[in-house]
Amino acid sequence: MDELQDVQLTEIKPLLTNKNARNFQDFDCQEHDIETPHGMLHVTMRGVPKGNRPVILTYHDIGLNHKSCFNTLFNYEDMQEIMHHFAVVHVDAPGQQDTAPPFPTGYLYPTMDELAEMLPSVLTHLRLSSVIGIGVGAGAYILSRFALNHPSLVEGLVLINVDSCAEGWIDWAASKLSGWTSSVVDNVMAHHFSTDELTDNLELIQTYRLHISQDINQDNLGLFCGSYSSRRDLGVERPTVGLNEDTVNTLTVPALLVVGDTSPAVEAVVECNSRLNPTKTTLLKMADCGGLPQVVQPGKLAEAFKYFVQGMGYMATAGMTRLGRSRTTSSSSIASMDSSRVRSLNSPLDGPGAGCLDNQSRPQTMEVSC
Repeated sequence: MDELQDVQLTEIKPLLTNKNARNFQDFDCQEHDIETPHGMLHVTMRGVPKGNRPVILTYHDIGLNHKSCFNTLFNYEDMQEIMHHFAVVHVDAPGQQDTAPPFPTGYLYPTMDELAEMLPSVLTHLRLSSVIGIGVGAGAYILSRFALNHPSLVEGLVLINVDSCAEGWIDWAASKLSGWTSSVVDNVMAHHFSTDELTDNLELIQTYRLHISQDINQDNLGLFCGSYSSRRDLGVERPTVGLNEDTVNTLTVPALLVVGDTSPAVEAVVECNSRLNPTKTTLLKMADCGGLPQVVQPGKLAEAFKYFVQGMGYMATAGMTRLGRSRTTSSSSIASMDSSRVRSLNSPLDGPGAGCLDNQSRPQTMEVSC
């Protein structure tokens, strides 16, 4: 019998692939640190404002920053047409940008409401008159609160994985119990990805696990997560035609709600959609997509965003992108859920309510490729 030999195995941690590393990069950007009533904000501006047009303002989710949340989308080739028409302002929540220093002991992190109230200072500092907001998760909540408090500064919203409700006591108890047995990184990963996605999409999961654990200051991340879990209900209500359209608390700007069909946020997004004005709100449920549609399906989201801004009158309807020309491989279902209005991606919009089905119409499914 041959003698057994000891073999030294070295643990190898996969690094970001070249593709993913490029997706996290900024190109042709200017960085600003802006003083606000509730502390400093790190802001990255891409491009130059185009006349009186609004700029696109983004806000990321917990565990991410503007690079890991949005650069895959904004570096995608089909977004370049849109970038010719709009400048982009990426906002990093306090302490979440790359290489952010830790906050001092006892630092009181801003509440979700206070984070929203930091944004007017950004517009003032950069001399911007209005924005089209794109937010994910916590960022979608913050931009919704900003639009409710300052409707004249917001012209439209794209809300990915938005949750308009306060965390219930059952969710609070579950998060406390999981916090005793799981790391902050594990909790954030469960926030972004479904169980199936955590086991099936290993490259994506490893990329974001490493980013969350290594690139984001863990103490700062814990403070941001705590602020989000302590959020209050947005308090939005669906208006009743002819009764309270002018008095009810709701978003008054066109809103596109986006969620992947396997995202942990599906129920929350559908609930939020049921509480908004159906004449101004579109629900896009993306097939073959999990918790980060702007990362996994940037082509489909770029196409949807293009039609969204066309409906606001800011881009010509000519010049279909690659997604609109070819509709053969993968499927994207745009479902009318809980009395939602839907728009077809293969016909440009003429206004906030154009292209909508009535509330009794069946959900539409169409074939698209990205």
